[in-house]
Amino acid sequence: MTNASLPSPLSTTTISYKDAGVDIDAGDALIERIKPLAKKTLREGVLAGIGGFGALFEVPKRYKEPVLVSGTDGVGTKLKLAFEWNMHDTVGIDLVAMSVNDVLVQGAEPLFFLDYFACGKLDVDTAAAVIGGIAKGCELSGCALIGGETAEMPGMYPAGEYDLAGFCVGAVEKSKILTGKDVKPGDVVLGLASSGVHSNGFSLVRKCVQRAGSAMAATLDGKPYKQALMEPTRLYVKNVLAALAVHPIKALAHITGGGLLENIPRVLPEGLAAYLRRGSWPQTELFAWLQATAGIDDIEMNRTFNNGIGMVVVIDASQAAACAATLRASGETVYEIGVIAVQGGGAQVVVA
Repeated sequence: MTNASLPSPLSTTTISYKDAGVDIDAGDALIERIKPLAKKTLREGVLAGIGGFGALFEVPKRYKEPVLVSGTDGVGTKLKLAFEWNMHDTVGIDLVAMSVNDVLVQGAEPLFFLDYFACGKLDVDTAAAVIGGIAKGCELSGCALIGGETAEMPGMYPAGEYDLAGFCVGAVEKSKILTGKDVKPGDVVLGLASSGVHSNGFSLVRKCVQRAGSAMAATLDGKPYKQALMEPTRLYVKNVLAALAVHPIKALAHITGGGLLENIPRVLPEGLAAYLRRGSWPQTELFAWLQATAGIDDIEMNRTFNNGIGMVVVIDASQAAACAATLRASGETVYEIGVIAVQGGGAQVVVA
């Protein structure tokens, strides 16, 4: 009885993992660049972070009945402009903001964040710029960056491009979860100003930039137009959590894809509607340019973009002024934009 022989190699030339397109040394170099950035985001509860097979986090003992709240999101086609304009240092902030702001609207404090960065060929400088933005976003929102994944996959992405995903876990006392169930007619709707387009509607933004071509405005809202369009999503976490601690806020809505018209109804009880006053908040030069260039009406504008309002707060009319004052004192730009009333058979959000 003879042993089956192994097939002979087609060539005597060896092929390394690096030859196949994956550079382990570059990945190791990136991890070393990331570690000090992640260290700046450490907070109570972190038991083990970057470097292990899994990150460990202990819910702070000050919570009596903690409920975990999770969120995940990406940056969308805003990344296409980051590639085209070589602007990689702020999209990481967008990534964090899209998840932590969503967790916040449940009344939760974001605790920790993980990221996923995927590319065809790893450019350490580009990846470090992106993840540096992620660390900055975590630091600004009091959220620990405790882990993630960097995937180098030759042939999966065009040269110079990458994709991002983010994952956040927060906690809220069970008795303090915001569901919107206590919202009632007469409650006031406060709008917190956005920092720009944030991270939604960029398929249309890119079409507008293409349509404008050489006639593109040099500046928008006093900034070079590229900077204005790439301005990262505002992080509302710390200021809104501070307001939640002292004011009986009933509901929060993060204004993302679907704009004001589709996000506010997500926190309203059945049979109620938000009636927003047209002109109660200013339309910035950036949004005016987008609307004019795209040639869309007000309804489409408020359904595609945040149109200047990135977060909505619903609160009893007797508490609205005090809550607005607290938010303004912490640095938010706040507008009283509407009121809750019985739905009159039409849409759950009416701008008139």
